[in-house]
Amino acid sequence: MSPVGGNAAKAHAPDVLSRLVEQDKVPWYKKRNLRVLYALLLPTCIGIEMTSGFDSQMINTVQIAPTWQNYFNHPGGALLGIISAAYNLGAICALPFVPWVNDTWGRRWAIFGGSWVMVVGAIIQALSVNATMYIIARWILGFGIPFCIIGGSSLMGELAYPKERAIMTSLFNALWFVGSLIAAGVSFGTQVIPNDWAWRIPSLLQAGPSLIQICFIFFIPESPRFLISKERSEEAYHILVHYHAEGNLHSPFIRAEMAQITSTIRIELQNSKRSWLEMFSTPGMRRRVLVGSFLGLFTQWSGNTLISYYLSALLKMIGYTDPNFKSKLNVGWTAWNLVNAVLISLLVRRFPRRKMYLTCAISLLCVYISWTVSMARFMQTSSKITAKVTIFFIFAYSPCYNIGYNALTYTFLVELFPFAQRAKGITIFQFFGRSAGFFTTFVNPIGLDNVSWRWLITYCVWLAFEIVFIYFMFPETYGRTLEELAFLFEDQSLADEAAAKVEKHLQQELTDWDSGQKSVVTHITAAHSKYPSEVDERFSRWVAAEPESGSWDGTASGGIVWHDENEIRQQTERKKRSGVPGVEDRFSRWP
Repeated sequence: MSPVGGNAAKAHAPDVLSRLVEQDKVPWYKKRNLRVLYALLLPTCIGIEMTSGFDSQMINTVQIAPTWQNYFNHPGGALLGIISAAYNLGAICALPFVPWVNDTWGRRWAIFGGSWVMVVGAIIQALSVNATMYIIARWILGFGIPFCIIGGSSLMGELAYPKERAIMTSLFNALWFVGSLIAAGVSFGTQVIPNDWAWRIPSLLQAGPSLIQICFIFFIPESPRFLISKERSEEAYHILVHYHAEGNLHSPFIRAEMAQITSTIRIELQNSKRSWLEMFSTPGMRRRVLVGSFLGLFTQWSGNTLISYYLSALLKMIGYTDPNFKSKLNVGWTAWNLVNAVLISLLVRRFPRRKMYLTCAISLLCVYISWTVSMARFMQTSSKITAKVTIFFIFAYSPCYNIGYNALTYTFLVELFPFAQRAKGITIFQFFGRSAGFFTTFVNPIGLDNVSWRWLITYCVWLAFEIVFIYFMFPETYGRTLEELAFLFEDQSLADEAAAKVEKHLQQELTDWDSGQKSVVTHITAAHSKYPSEVDERFSRWVAAEPESGSWDGTASGGIVWHDENEIRQQTERKKRSGVPGVEDRFSRWP
């Protein structure tokens, strides 16, 4: 299937930006400012999914702990389902408010607010005295997470340099397994505690990732695209210059990037009513919503929640009942998840998105069919060999899932939705994903109790449907900038309009810069002919001022006086490169 709107990528101006990106051969780790940015994005944005990973693993491991089982009177069936599903239910309830917060207050404030909500939830969870209080605490935790996920994934995709954007957004989901591994290790270590703190300590530590985000979030800049949408273009420009051009104000890439972002967002906002109805107003947007919605379902209905929340129950079905063995296996499975998820994330930008999603779904179907057969054989024979084969397929599931639904999800979503609809688009994905997660975590224990291994057949059927849907509906977004993808499904006329505006913007900027330099020199030279002593004094003070201070009132150094027009031009350009404002305003008293 050829992606609709693919011709938009052939427009002249986007090709300029893509070519400039390809021509940049300097790796990110040799760029100081970009290196600092990525280091700060790790705890503030990439680490957000650690909370979700910690949560699912903690619920998995506390079921192994005898103290938790005894305290809550051995919950099972519907009660166990609602305890596990309350996290997703809270997230669903938060979703109507998330886009408004992101689009009104910005990505950083959304992360900050959501993190505080999760800290409160973790404290209540650790202090729970009954199942009701525990469920409410998990609901509060879930309520906070969408603000962070949607804000963090958008901010990361919009701040990252185009070369590393796919890797950065892929690592977003990979850090889920860091939280999961920490939870598995902590829960394994606290099992030796003979009282309720065996499960209260892991519950309290779930606040850890959120506290890290609260501490570091305002050390990173706001999204340049958000700032441009709020008419704060100068702030956005300086952020892009600082991180994408290492402070070089004359970088051709920054001029092209700024022009492309500004023009594209203006067109988007002109055609956007900033309401939920616009998500269904055009065939292109309806297709985006359809793809995003089903991607949300696929990430939770592909059988992953069965392992991440109910591994203990699955192991019990194939004869493994020793809590110590199950805890060790759980830690090993989680570590394996982390290793292959990170490796896949680092390789993801090399391959087209649609092909990787198809590979993911096909391999998951093969694993689930094999897993179902091995469990059925165990029920008939109780063979230890068959039980070990089942464990093998549980481990084989992980890389197959991570190829697509883990590594690509937020990369693909950021590319799929234009800026004006990005927060709403990811919210729709979250709604369907959280709803699917709520449903599966609730019904999985019921299904396993009632139909045993046959419950896995439902996932086999669903995975077959996923393959068909991906083949016919998923577009290819590989190898393009976010602004090139803004008109992926739209008419070619809109893409051409955007490209023309970008090119005009670039040409105008170059013309303005050149004429601006000439006008400054002409202005100062004309003033000097009438007021030589005053201009010499004022200009020498300006030259002596520190560029970083932005001041024109520094003390003259060595009595330097500039009469030569070339020298005036050089100093003017130096000041402009350093960001000193108001070059001509300073001499407005003279003709």
